[in-house]
This record gives sequence, C-alpha cells and structure tokens, in this order.
Amino acid sequence: MNRKLPFTLAVIAIAVVGLVIAVLRHLETGAPWTPGVERSVWLVEARVDFVASGEPVTASLSIPENLQHFDIGDERSASPGYGFAIVNDDGDRRIEWTRRDAEGTQSLYYIAQFTPRERPETIEIDREPVAEQVYWSELQRSVAAELLDRARQTSSTPRSLARELVKLMALVDGDQNAALLLAQAESSADLLARLLNDAGVPARRVFALQLEDARRRQPLQRMVEIYEEGEWLLVDAATGEVGVPRNTLLWHRQGRSLLDVVGGRQSRVSFSMIRQSVPATTLARSSRTDSIFYRVGVQSLPIEEQSMFKMLLLLPIGATVVVFMRVLVGVQTAGTFMPVLIALAFLQTSLVPGLLSFVSVVLIGLVMRSYLSRLSLLLVSRIATLIILVIFIISALSIIGYQLGYSTGMTITFFPMIIIAWTIERMSILWEEEGAKEVLVQGGGSLIVAIIAYLLMRVPLVSHLTYNFPELNLVLLAAILAMGQYTGFKLSELRRFRAIQEDID
Repeated sequence: MNRKLPFTLAVIAIAVVGLVIAVLRHLETGAPWTPGVERSVWLVEARVDFVASGEPVTASLSIPENLQHFDIGDERSASPGYGFAIVNDDGDRRIEWTRRDAEGTQSLYYIAQFTPRERPETIEIDREPVAEQVYWSELQRSVAAELLDRARQTSSTPRSLARELVKLMALVDGDQNAALLLAQAESSADLLARLLNDAGVPARRVFALQLEDARRRQPLQRMVEIYEEGEWLLVDAATGEVGVPRNTLLWHRQGRSLLDVVGGRQSRVSFSMIRQSVPATTLARSSRTDSIFYRVGVQSLPIEEQSMFKMLLLLPIGATVVVFMRVLVGVQTAGTFMPVLIALAFLQTSLVPGLLSFVSVVLIGLVMRSYLSRLSLLLVSRIATLIILVIFIISALSIIGYQLGYSTGMTITFFPMIIIAWTIERMSILWEEEGAKEVLVQGGGSLIVAIIAYLLMRVPLVSHLTYNFPELNLVLLAAILAMGQYTGFKLSELRRFRAIQEDID
C-alpha cells in the first residue's frame, strides 16, 4: 500500500470540505462569488388612510409571510404619534398601529423590502386542507351545479377545472348561469373560489400585488389559490393562468380581513413601490441573520472585530505565496514568514511608501546594530535595545515625514516592531557570517515575495472571497500540505543543470 495515500486522501478531503462549505454558504445566504454584484430589490410602501373619530385608534393591516418567491428584508413604520408592532394573530401576520386619541384624516405607512429569490422556496403544509362548505340559495345552487357539470366535462384535474370555470365565467354574454352568479358575487375571484370549494377542491382567496417600478397608489388584485398534489397553486381569476406571474407578491391570504380600523371610518389601503439596486453582499448579511452560516461567521462580530479579521483572513494567501516561492521556485527569504507580515504592512501603507520606509528602517538599524556588536552585549539585551532603537527610528521618520507634508510617514507605525528588530539582528549576523551578498539575496528575496503577496492580497476578488467565504482557506491549507511533500528540483535550480542538459543533447 502506498504510504502517501492516506495523506493524499486527507489533503483532497480538506479541499473538498472547504469547497462544499463555501457552496452551501452561497446557497444559504446568497453571498455572491464576485465583488461588486448587485441585486434588484423592491421597496414597497403600504399606506392606510382613514378618518379618526376622536376616540382611541387601533389599525391592523395584514402583511406578507411565508413567501415562496421573495425574501422579506427590513420592515419599518413611518407614522408619527402612533405606536406600532408586528404581531402574529392566530397565524395571520399583522402590523398594528395604536394611539390614545386621534381626530381627522390619518395616514399610516408600512414600508418593507422584498428581494426576489433565485429559487422559489418550498412552503411546508402542516396538514392537508379540505374544501370549505359553501352556502347557496336555491337558485344559486342549481345554477352552480349546472356550471360545474359543464366544466367537469372538459377537465380532469383541479387546475384544469379552475381553468375551464374561468373560461365559462368570461363568457358573460353567452352564459346566463355565469352572469347570474357573477352579479351576486363580490368578484370573479370570490365566485371561482366558491365554485371550486363546492366541487370539493380546496380553494382560498388571496390578494396579490403586481410590482411595477415607480408605481403609486396601486390596489391589490384578487386571485385564487387551489390545492393540488401537496401544494397551493395560484390561479388568475381573469385569465385562468396557473402559477405565480413574474414580480407578483402575494400579500394576503383568506382568513381575517386585510384591514381593520377601530376608532375610525372610511379606511382604505393603497400601495406604492420602487425597484432599487443593492450590493448583493450587503443584502446577504442583512437578510440571512438567522442562518447558521451567519451566526458562526465573521459577519456576526462587531464592526471593529470584523475589520481586524478581514486583514487576518488574508494571511493564508501570503503564507501560500511564501511556501510556493520557497519550495517550488527556490527564492531565499530572511525568515520563514516575515514576507507575509511585510505584505500586511504594505496593505496599510501602500506599496511605495511602505517599501521605502521598511528599507530605510532596516538600513539605519543595520548601522546601529554594527555598533552594538562592538559592545559584546548578550542576545536578549541586544534584541531589546534594537526594539527600542527601531521605535525611535520609526517615530523620527514619522515626524520628519509629517513636517515635510507626507502623511504616509505616519503609517509606518503599522510595521511590527519586534519583527523588524529580529530582521535587523538576523541580517547583521548573516552579514558577519556569509557576507553582504547573502544579505542582499535574502533581503531582496523577502521583498520580492512580500510584493507578490501584497499584489495578490490587493486583488478585490481575493479579498472578497477570503472575507465572505473563509472556509476557502481550507483549500489553501490543502495546497500548502501538498507543496510540503514536494522534494524535487526548484525552478531556480534548473539553470545549474542547464550545462549538463546541453552536454547530453
């Protein structure tokens, strides 16, 4: 059995787990794969108007719930002087406005954000509904029975029965039975629901809102839902079409009334709407706060901590670059992961000011370190002295830069003091043991790797993925583990064997 097989399988498993979690996060929260993606959202305003009679007022409006095609986002009320709350009244989700006393014309506003879902959500049904009992007068009963008999002859399913009934109801001039029933019904949707229930098909009346950009004072449309094969299907009572039309929002289902006003009269409700474009990342954070991915993710932390983790989550990118450059390319660096810290510092200072500041501090530090070597200090004392000197150097450069009008001079304080001190110490020892050439090789290699890591970490897509999909760092972990098993020639070593290859040729 191959000894490397368990290791290979473990590496593949780590990468697969990271990818699977990232895909699940995308499907659950809607977080986009690329930065700058925007999604359309609908901002809907329900306006309730009534005339108050000078008594305590309670206004109650039914609001959407359990939507298949939309996510409900931010909800708020804009009604000065009124208290408001969103309550659940026996399964009916409603917003209530209350006031001790009011008189005259009143206007109340409910504003909500609705985001179209990429895939409709399946609504679970607790129990299978049954058809409601319908009461007709003697004349209505015989007319409805005749109308249903005609529709049944050309239908075989609940949806086809509904479609045939709509056709018969549309022929008002040619069908006296339909004309008689329509004349005594509230609407065609009300009549269709009653006929379907009378035929044993569970049906309920619903109020739907057709979303159109920049529309004002729009009423709700009466439609019908029928139950077939474990799901509710929407039927347009005017056309007979089955299914939810595009940009149609189901606002209220049969049950309690749409609007109740106690302490007022002449109440009515109208709707205005507008379509907006919102960054998909912002929308994912605000609309999926109940998701497990949100609760265990970085986005659930306070903003200050999020900013810190946004930087820390870039570290695996830099670590991968260092491993690749050292193991596969063969670039020598001063320290194993010092280039990663330098790259992080460059993110704060920008590349050119940071590069100049770092080189200046190290060069000045090397001069001071050469003097300290003559004092024969112990290692601990020498490092501590270097740390203090580095602080003074950085402070002096910051002050000089500020006085000269270069605000970037202040940002060099982001460099890790202890790392710089150790770098100076390592470079000094290397100079004494190996010479100036080796210092230039390792120092130059460190800066090259740091610059590559910095440029990669500055890519918007990389920053977006590491922050919104931190589990992708598992893929980087798998890549680092795989590179850790490499024992072949480095790219920088190929030139050493070029002469041998030429002799062979």
